[in-house]
Amino acid sequence: MTITKISSITKFLPVSILLIALLTFTGCGIVEYTTPHAPTHLSTDLPSPSPALTPTPANTPTPVAQPTPQPSPTIAEIVLPPSALITDISGHEQIYELGCEASAAVDWAGYYDVLIYESTFQFALPLSDNPELGFVGNVTTDGWGQIPPHAYGVHAPPVAELLREYGLPAQAVKGMTLEEVKAELAEGDPIIAWVIGNMVYSSPVKIYDKEGNAVIVAPHEHVVILTGYDETSITYMNNGLLFSVPTEVFLNSWGVLGNMAVIYD
Repeated sequence: MTITKISSITKFLPVSILLIALLTFTGCGIVEYTTPHAPTHLSTDLPSPSPALTPTPANTPTPVAQPTPQPSPTIAEIVLPPSALITDISGHEQIYELGCEASAAVDWAGYYDVLIYESTFQFALPLSDNPELGFVGNVTTDGWGQIPPHAYGVHAPPVAELLREYGLPAQAVKGMTLEEVKAELAEGDPIIAWVIGNMVYSSPVKIYDKEGNAVIVAPHEHVVILTGYDETSITYMNNGLLFSVPTEVFLNSWGVLGNMAVIYD
């Protein structure tokens, strides 16, 4: 088809039809528009996305296995010898009527090579109407066997506190068991013990001091030094002399004031 003919046709056909006809005759098909697809592979001209980084954990020290702490053996777990006796302890007869606590304390201190005069120790004890806080009464009285507020004596806490002032690791305790007594004696440590008379019994009495504090006391309160034991008996020193009594007799007397003692600890 010549250009002249095409020009004449355009006079009679719409422009759109003419355009289609022209493309057909020039070898171009109709352009077909479709939704574009994402390319299968990205162009090498584009930077590759950064790979996701997996955080590297900080260097953690390898845990070292710690030894499992083992509980300290109890008295029940310690195998005690069937008997024990402290032989290298000496004592003396008390100077004052009510001075058994001071007398026993200085003998006990002497066993650990600490020299104390009985009178010095006695008059260094604080005075009180409560034996848990200080000495009750006049030490030179002849009234042994009374209870506060009358002349009486002193319990373990003030005695232990004064012994500590001399550098001794003295501890006042109550509720001590027979096994604990044996363990101390087996270790070679004598014990100051609060009993009644020469290992007898008297009924405990609850009294109140001026401040209203309650305390248990007993007539004929006395102090001895325990020095040994065997399967049936307890050995103790009283006024420089050694005695031995059945264990049940000792426990009966010692229990009146609540198994009170001063120990080396």
